[in-house]
Amino acid sequence: MSDEGATVGSAAGVDESEGRGVGEGRGDGGSPAGPGADRVSAAADQLGLAVEVVERPAAESLEQAAALLGLDASSVVKSLVVKRHDGSFLFALVPGDRQISWSKLRSVVGVNKLSMPSAEVAFAATGYERGTITPLGSSTAWPVFADERILGLRVALGAGVHGRSALVDADALVEGLSATVADISD
Repeated sequence: MSDEGATVGSAAGVDESEGRGVGEGRGDGGSPAGPGADRVSAAADQLGLAVEVVERPAAESLEQAAALLGLDASSVVKSLVVKRHDGSFLFALVPGDRQISWSKLRSVVGVNKLSMPSAEVAFAATGYERGTITPLGSSTAWPVFADERILGLRVALGAGVHGRSALVDADALVEGLSATVADISD
């Protein structure tokens, strides 16, 4: 199973699951950044992470989002929400130019079955809409599994609100989230 076309997560605000960029005006209310971005900032502060939340115009693709941010596609991280057989969840952080490897992730997690939940289930599990999902400020602190290829990079990931991306040092992010680092992508 590929994560292409089934992404329930965020790649710096690009909603690949529906094959379109994220639109403007779909924030979650409150301040211009919205409470989702406020949760990201608060979580980053609590973890001692230097996270820069930046505005980004709508993008048609992950590659276009990367270009708008001045990054390579590999530096745009997809935050994928993955459901375990027991009903709990985890986050998989995968470089934008790669796909989740289900066999590798199952092996690292130590389970036989993992799946991508629907957008509604992912929202209930994280408090973030598709295209904005990030482990930072998630309504539940699910375990994080990060692909080893993001180490050493400054990466962009979902910022909790449409039209914004969170820029952060991947090594600090992995450490702050106590993420398990492994080869989990193809």
